[in-house]
Amino acid sequence: QEQLVESGGGLVQPGGSLRLSCAASGFTLDHYFIGWFRQAPGKEREGVACMNSGDGSTYYTDSTKGRFTISRDNAKDIVYLQLDKLKPEDTAVYYCARSPFSLTPSVWSQDLNLFGTWGQGTQVTVSS
Repeated sequence: QEQLVESGGGLVQPGGSLRLSCAASGFTLDHYFIGWFRQAPGKEREGVACMNSGDGSTYYTDSTKGRFTISRDNAKDIVYLQLDKLKPEDTAVYYCARSPFSLTPSVWSQDLNLFGTWGQGTQVTVSS
């Protein structure tokens, strides 16, 4: 069974950091785009960061650029999302997802249907 499993969420104070993990099970990350998304209570799910596993290129949305970093451990088939300088408005459930399509920086975050396999999510709460 092919699936993605997120972990690493938790409670952190404003200004703190967390590292989220997205582990692939039943498949390898090669040839997929892997995206990180988040959904806050009462809000729509939004894109955070995306990586082309083929060439390692990365895309970010304006809200997280400079604070969040997406990376990959090729040996372990894990994609990470490093969250730094966290703010209370970053509080959300964070999801990773894979896409078989070749995505561009202007497209990847515009249509959730481009991503066909989703993890169960991990909660990030930023509060003092």
